[in-house]
Amino acid sequence: MIMAGFLTALQAGQPARPQGGVGMIGALLPFLLVFVIFYVLIIMPQRKRQKKHMAMVEQLKPGDRIITSGGIHGTVMGVQPDRIELKIAANVKIDITKSSVAVILGAQGSTKPE
Repeated sequence: MIMAGFLTALQAGQPARPQGGVGMIGALLPFLLVFVIFYVLIIMPQRKRQKKHMAMVEQLKPGDRIITSGGIHGTVMGVQPDRIELKIAANVKIDITKSSVAVILGAQGSTKPE
């Protein structure tokens, strides 16, 4: 049946056209649309949150009270390029990574959060 249509088109001197064919752009359009929606709804807000968190962590200084993502409350005693020395009790200091800081409560003497 298809062969008969192809032969008829050749005999008439017209090139054979695929029936109901969709171009390459038309086939990729749904995938591109899904990627754009995914980027706008997920990737862009995550990048904003990450930049905001990095800026917050860079502002840390000794004396700030913080809460880690694990729920540990403490006071910053020292800041190094990749970690923070945190005092969590009398004579108890631990080192944590900067990325584990969840909330900065403010300086030790202040009563309201920044």
